[in-house]
Amino acid sequence: MHPVVGIFTRREDAEGAAAALKSAGIDRGRIIVLTPGRGEERLAAVPTRESEPPGIGKALGTLTGAAAGAAGGMQLGTVVSTLLVPGLGPVIALGALGTVLLGALGAAVGHAFDDAPEGVPRDDLYLYEDALRHGRSVVIALADADARAEAARAVLAAAGAESLDAFRDRWWSGVRDAEAADYESIGRPFAGVEADYRRGFECALGADRRGRAYDDVVNELKQRYPDLYNTDAFRGGYERGQAWAAGRRTDRAA
Repeated sequence: MHPVVGIFTRREDAEGAAAALKSAGIDRGRIIVLTPGRGEERLAAVPTRESEPPGIGKALGTLTGAAAGAAGGMQLGTVVSTLLVPGLGPVIALGALGTVLLGALGAAVGHAFDDAPEGVPRDDLYLYEDALRHGRSVVIALADADARAEAARAVLAAAGAESLDAFRDRWWSGVRDAEAADYESIGRPFAGVEADYRRGFECALGADRRGRAYDDVVNELKQRYPDLYNTDAFRGGYERGQAWAAGRRTDRAA
């Protein structure tokens, strides 16, 4: 499975790109459109989870077959479901796969994410959340081959999508100065360790590590980042990432 993600400023562009993805050979049952909604458009939302190391989407691959079957005869965007994401508010999920994954299954879908073998990385969930929180729309195409993935990227780019990597870098630019200032406040240079610090910061935002102290997950981190987990920069980034996430939760609750 080759997930391809595009982030759009306008919902209309996201929906148009999703429709165009069919020309790239992506089955409509393997296309998800997520977009913020209001009022009567409170139709669907992304259930957030706080577990599992590398992806929000292992369930995507397992559920794709059922979703594709359910999609037979349906037009993209005609199938929706109802669920509200705490902290994000209403989010619309368009397409049959979006309905299966993000609809009324709720927590059951969350548990299914543990066992499925394919999908988008769960550790990127915070990026989708941030995009939705800022009024952007997200298109996910689950391509089943390299060639289709490349075609899907071309379609999304032509429609004006920002890639997930570009969005990730822009997101980091928005928090970097504060993190650099904090790290350097006791005389430590930041530039030389920024990459390691950032890895720790982003690692802390993974769904299963939110709210979990470094010492509570150190064994997992040792396995995933054997060369980084015990460095001052990585640990400092992890601890600051936890604080950042806690601050966002507090802001949303206020």
